[in-house]
Amino acid sequence: MSDQNVRNAGFTPSGIAGGSLASSLMSQEARACGGGVPSGGPTSTLQEMGARGTTHSSGYTSSGISGGSRASSTMSQEATAYGGGVPRGGTTSTVQSI
Repeated sequence: MSDQNVRNAGFTPSGIAGGSLASSLMSQEARACGGGVPSGGPTSTLQEMGARGTTHSSGYTSSGISGGSRASSTMSQEATAYGGGVPRGGTTSTVQSI
């Protein structure tokens, strides 16, 4: 995953771009969570990466998730929370797809 892909999706240093994939994801996540976007969810994770330009070291790569990375930690936590599997539309799958 590259910083440019994250920014192209609408996660920018100045915030989420209106009308973008990022704004759509934020809207869907907020509805699913009762009106707010949770810390550590897909929207906040991607926005943090877009604002800081840190995707290259996060562990989300075109070959998959790097062992020992922030991405692998997120995936492990999410799998534990969901009884052993990583859900579609969750943080790991959403961030990895972008």
